[in-house]
Amino acid sequence: MEIVAKAQMMRISATKVRIVGDLIKKKNVNDALGILQFTPRKGAVILKKLLDSAIGNARQKKYVDVDTLYVKNVVVNEGPTMKRFLPRAMGRATPIRKRMSHITLILDES
Repeated sequence: MEIVAKAQMMRISATKVRIVGDLIKKKNVNDALGILQFTPRKGAVILKKLLDSAIGNARQKKYVDVDTLYVKNVVVNEGPTMKRFLPRAMGRATPIRKRMSHITLILDES
């Protein structure tokens, strides 16, 4: 039985979250929590909250054993981009792209 947790419009670029997401794919839930706790990246904090949410979703279902769960997949897609401009010399402007991402975490029983 798959358990899904989603976080949308997260204010971090998708490539930064994918690096951390690849660390926890195919890992047991307890191992993944340990990895995320000691990874010094902003994406690790976001994924740890999302993993806690997915575990909470699994606890709501009575027929799922939380100890046998593992991270089946982490899907990180690009969200919308906020476009801003920074004033530069001689009346020019430099574009700044503030990227967002949509994260989907899928747990399954082993």
